[in-house]
Amino acid sequence: MAIGNPADGPYASRVIRETGGWAEDVSDVEIVSGIQELAETEGVFTETAGGVTTAVTARLYAHGRIRPNELTVTCITGNGLKTTDCLNGAYEQHRAIRPRLSDFEAFVEERNEIAPELSRDAVLAGESNAR
Repeated sequence: MAIGNPADGPYASRVIRETGGWAEDVSDVEIVSGIQELAETEGVFTETAGGVTTAVTARLYAHGRIRPNELTVTCITGNGLKTTDCLNGAYEQHRAIRPRLSDFEAFVEERNEIAPELSRDAVLAGESNAR
């Protein structure tokens, strides 16, 4: 993340130590993976901070710091459109569309003509194997 000296860093470190909590760091690759996982499984497109939250939660779970029988709540508050630069090269982009509803609807209609099995109605009716 692009925060060289976070204002709440010392406070967060102190609270983690005082409460017996845990903290982790994750790589850029893990952050992008966290963003992708959240988008693909929950339909939430988050910024890099949300990717960090998702990746760190997964690591804490993998290391037994979060147990399967515990209720765990994470907060994802940032929109993925804030930091799209971290995804450069991760996805093939055929073309960009203007941020207009009419352009989006035209794009969806065009895609439905190319792949009708992915149309909204087909997906809602359970006629598609696509995610």
